[in-house]
Amino acid sequence: MPDQSLPKARTPEATPGERDASLAHEGISRRRLLGTAGATGLVLGTAGAAVGYAAAPSEAAAPLTSLGTDRAMFHGKHQPGITDGLQARGHVLAFDLAAGAGRKEAAALLRRWSETARRLMAGEPSPHDDTDVARDAGPSSLTVTFGFGHSFFARTGLEKQRPTALDPLPEFSSDHLDKNRSNGDLWVQIGANDALVAFHALRAIQKDAGRAARVRWQMNGFNRSPGATSHPMTARNLMGQIDGTRNPKPGEADFDQRIFVPEKGEPAWMANGSYAVVRRIRMLLDDWEKLSARAQEDVIGRRKSDGAALSGGTEATAMDLEKTDAKGNLVVPINAHARITRPDQNGGAAMLRRPFSFHDGIDTDGVPDAGLLFICWQADPLRGFVPVQRKLDRGDALSTFIRHESSGLFAVPGGAAEGEYVGQRLLEG
Repeated sequence: MPDQSLPKARTPEATPGERDASLAHEGISRRRLLGTAGATGLVLGTAGAAVGYAAAPSEAAAPLTSLGTDRAMFHGKHQPGITDGLQARGHVLAFDLAAGAGRKEAAALLRRWSETARRLMAGEPSPHDDTDVARDAGPSSLTVTFGFGHSFFARTGLEKQRPTALDPLPEFSSDHLDKNRSNGDLWVQIGANDALVAFHALRAIQKDAGRAARVRWQMNGFNRSPGATSHPMTARNLMGQIDGTRNPKPGEADFDQRIFVPEKGEPAWMANGSYAVVRRIRMLLDDWEKLSARAQEDVIGRRKSDGAALSGGTEATAMDLEKTDAKGNLVVPINAHARITRPDQNGGAAMLRRPFSFHDGIDTDGVPDAGLLFICWQADPLRGFVPVQRKLDRGDALSTFIRHESSGLFAVPGGAAEGEYVGQRLLEG
């Protein structure tokens, strides 16, 4: 945006209303008068600091803030929205191909979606019939991610290309799944640090589907906005607990091995891709909030204030599973959620959790319909999500306060190279 000076101040006799009208007449928007600075941090755990200021009458108009200018890249080795920092707003949705639509229509759709995602992530308008919803905003860390469900391959005649890792998840005793809000032929994840930017992308993707596919289900979520805390910290969920402490980090030696399909993995079209497990987990907040803070900490196994293990230290201190109190009781209860989910308690099973919280109003019985849109990434769900969930199913203290209401598993191929669209190696291979 070109640098422009604010208009000269009016005479002292001017009323506030006259001043406002003058500013509106000369095209001075709130974005140009008010600036903030912020930065996103590491995956699933950090949010940068933010500083707000109002432009003085003699100052030049403020440019787009870092919140608006932050940009994720569409083209790359991996699809966006996997290792990028948590965004403040999110939409996840699944589509089913329309009756009669097959491989050809799916390829055309993924080509349209990829071009739309590339443009929107660059802060440009959508290729056709842009709604102008995000006209005044920058990219705002927008990411758009695409995946294929188990049913997609039969619909397109590509059954031989369906990965064995995409076999349906086993049933768990804690499941209360709504089939209408589970699975789907195609999956899309949208995230951004501005609500209108995220919604703009959602509408563009929905419109691009045209007659080729229809929405099967859609869910909307949120996280803490970048800069909302005084220092970078791990995110909190709607139970007030710090969530994501032991998440794998991109700098770790075995990160790629745990999260992404190898370059020479099977099938070949999934090279550098990942598998996303998506679950709508309802939190029974009324019951949870009846517990004392100490009882809540025993359920999780970590302090609510700073995320440190009950065995002591800081959030980053390794949990001492054998430590006992003066009475000989384990300091971290045997059924504590954090104890059960540890990779060393599950044969090394690990997954990258990248969720959104949700709140969809109040049920007819007067309780909040709220919880976690749980999204986790792994190279193979049979070595990531499944063993951990089976362990949780057998005795997690947290299971009393949550309910799994929908589920989906999707194969998310690697990133598209310049000039390619997502899934091209599958659909044109």
